[in-house]
Amino acid sequence: MLAADLQDPPELILEMVDKWLHGAKFIICKRTSRVDPLMSKLFGWVFYKLVRFFVVGDYPSRGFDLALMDRALLPYLQNSSKNIYPPLFAYWLGFQPEVILYVRQKRAFGKSRHTLSKRVKLFLDSLLGFSVVPIRLISLIGFVVAFLSFAYGLLIFVNTLRGKAEVRGFATIVTILSFLLGLIIIMLGVIGEYIWRIFDEINKRPESVIDEIY
Repeated sequence: MLAADLQDPPELILEMVDKWLHGAKFIICKRTSRVDPLMSKLFGWVFYKLVRFFVVGDYPSRGFDLALMDRALLPYLQNSSKNIYPPLFAYWLGFQPEVILYVRQKRAFGKSRHTLSKRVKLFLDSLLGFSVVPIRLISLIGFVVAFLSFAYGLLIFVNTLRGKAEVRGFATIVTILSFLLGLIIIMLGVIGEYIWRIFDEINKRPESVIDEIY
């Protein structure tokens, strides 16, 4: 791992090529910091935090844009599903990357075409395309809502037996609606699990990658 704090992109490319010539198959330029507008920094911080939490735990905390990939990665990229984030997919394959550190400098000319809509699509492709956790969070929320509504209904029932019911019928309606809402969310989570399994079967993503055969 080398530090290249103030290198320009051409210098980074030459260093990546040098590492590739020495046998590295996957080289990434990892950002140590970035000179960007506040909103870009905030979006990047949230995005990479979620990627590390939901998808790949050791993904670079500030991400990477520049990368050099050996031809060994090409078949997996060509056979991947349509809506993927290539840097994340390449990292997810499991090839041990060679890392070059650098500081992303302020843009000297023009402006970024990475619009908000493109960032949202990138966010959805990265999380929904690689992780089943969001679906399971939906199921968990359903279980929590159903449990709380059941507990609330039990409390209302006990208070009614004790003669402390404030408005007759209101608590019953609220409890039933909350419980049914929880069941609906649970059912959506179960349906989502089945859809995820179908997606996982047809997206052509490899279960494992063999780096070298001796």
